[in-house]
Amino acid sequence: MALVKETVEDKIEIVGLHKAVQVRTATVIKEGTEAKGYTELSRSFHRHVLQPDSDISGESAEVQGICNAVWTDEVKQAWADKQEADSPE
Repeated sequence: MALVKETVEDKIEIVGLHKAVQVRTATVIKEGTEAKGYTELSRSFHRHVLQPDSDISGESAEVQGICNAVWTDEVKQAWADKQEADSPE
C-alpha cells in the first residue's frame, strides 16, 4: 500500500465590505492504491486571507479569477481609503 499526500484548495470565500478572499487549503494523507481505492488517514487545514491590495501572482488561477472579479476599482479604492484612515499620522 502506498501513502499519497494531496493538497487541495477546498474552500474559497468572499467576506466583508472590502471583499476579502479567504482560501482554505486541505492537506490529505491517504493510503491505498489507485486500483483498489484510497482510505483517508488524516486531513489538516491552512487558511490565508487576501485583501484588495494583496499580490495574487502566486495564487492559483481559480483564486486569481475570483479576486479579479470581486476586486473592482471601487472596492480597491474603498480598501485604500480605509487603510489610509486607519494609519497613524
